[in-house]
Amino acid sequence: MTHVGERPVVASEGSAGDVIACHLADLGIDTVFGVASIHNLPILDAIARQGRIRFVPARGEAGALNMADGYARVSGKLGVAITNTGTGAGNAAGAQIEAVSAGSAVLHVTTSVERAYIDRDRSAIHDAPGQEDMLKAISKRYYRVWDARGALGILSDAASCALTPPFGPVTIDVPVDVQKQVVEGQQEMPACSPVRLAPAAASIDKVVELIARAKRPMLWLGGGARGASGSATELVHRGFCAVTSIAGRGIVPEGHHGSLGAFQNAPEALEIFASCDLIIVAGSRLRGIETFNNQTPLPHPLIQIDVDASQAGRNYPVDLFVRSDSALALAAIVEKLPQALDVDPYFIHEVAAARARAEGRLNWQLGPYKIVAEAMLQRIGPGLHPFVRDVTIANATFGSRFVTVGAPRLNVHSAGGGIGQGISMAIGASFAARAKTVALLGDGGAMLSIGELMTAAQERCEIVFVLMNDGGYGIIRNIQDRQYAGRQNFASLATPHFGKLCEAFGLAYSRVADVWDFSQAFDAALAATGPVLIEVDMAEAGAYAEPFAGSTPLPAKP
Repeated sequence: MTHVGERPVVASEGSAGDVIACHLADLGIDTVFGVASIHNLPILDAIARQGRIRFVPARGEAGALNMADGYARVSGKLGVAITNTGTGAGNAAGAQIEAVSAGSAVLHVTTSVERAYIDRDRSAIHDAPGQEDMLKAISKRYYRVWDARGALGILSDAASCALTPPFGPVTIDVPVDVQKQVVEGQQEMPACSPVRLAPAAASIDKVVELIARAKRPMLWLGGGARGASGSATELVHRGFCAVTSIAGRGIVPEGHHGSLGAFQNAPEALEIFASCDLIIVAGSRLRGIETFNNQTPLPHPLIQIDVDASQAGRNYPVDLFVRSDSALALAAIVEKLPQALDVDPYFIHEVAAARARAEGRLNWQLGPYKIVAEAMLQRIGPGLHPFVRDVTIANATFGSRFVTVGAPRLNVHSAGGGIGQGISMAIGASFAARAKTVALLGDGGAMLSIGELMTAAQERCEIVFVLMNDGGYGIIRNIQDRQYAGRQNFASLATPHFGKLCEAFGLAYSRVADVWDFSQAFDAALAATGPVLIEVDMAEAGAYAEPFAGSTPLPAKP
């Protein structure tokens, strides 16, 4: 929001802006995302002068927050976005809600007008009375820096808060005059000290006692258990089966014969659930979209592990709640169990067969797009490619279930259900990745953040964008067909010529009209340097064998 004719203000040496920039780097931050504006220039000027952090200029504040979110999920470190006050901070709100939904460790550094004008409704440029209330509503915690002397302590505490489970976005609001204020004397950065909550020994003993009685035990793994791969996989080796939420994908290797993967809504999975005699839910809120709005019958005893005690029994009644970091709790459970559990020997074979049937039925539903899904599976699953998915039919069908991910941190999806965030999350993920990032998009959602393709082009991000173009909001049309007697209104949208758009942006591009050509185009894009967009023209490629219109209702009891 820089205005023509306005002169940028250079922060003094030793100003709060200098201190914030310096100590972000001291925290190990190597990349931040944001939009330059008159009220954050003291911090950005310090970042540029110090040269320790790469600043990625997003085309909008929402994009900057989504980039920081994607970076945090893939890197496992703090993702940082810097925005402007007022409208700028408001622009970022939807993306910050996504970070809340996903539990991402994001630090949002935003700004306010001079302290003399804050919240006084005096029409200072970019002022938004009530900004504090807005940001508190979408933050794990909100801080305002009222004086430069407090900047370091607040920065350390904010970083610790974001990185302490349950993870979430934390906001620091720094008025522009505070950024320019000189910090007197030398200040040492207080230690950033995330806290991991260990389980009570008595609770673990109770869990182990219940497991000893089980013949068909199950693990349900959510995003809060992403750090528990070793222990969760060991439990599956010893006789548990596993199923994951979308956020928990990859915690147990998705090709493991004891895992149902993310097919938690499949009829085949429901049959397995009905046969189980114990379930441990670790780091999952049992979201409505994955449990038919909490109507999926789950076995008992039901043990819930969550670091947030307020979640105890919120969505399902529990027989035992263990307040703990999921990784620490599962590790403690493994340590007390025998090497082999006394379980039903046929159980694991039934799980493998159920998974195979669910995948086979999905393959049929995909129609021609099973060719696209297979090509992506063969190239993404075994490797280190971050796999980012926007809210699309392709994601809901094969992206979040059939195409496996190589590790939990490579799994990035729109947890909050908002469309149009995939481009920006992929940009953030690419800065944290050691391999090419793959982003699965839809044309309708992509138009919300199409300008961020310019960011990808300018920064030469290593991303393959796979854009499924069905000319609008395909899932809305399918819902209208199913629930509104075929009255399709407002969901068929004009889209640009993506080839010409990519040419204007300086982005490599290819178009696929025949699904049999996808593998070759995908291989070429993975081998190319810099960002590439592959458009799959669905008008030419054909229709799904079964139109996707959201999750089907829970099957009626016989």
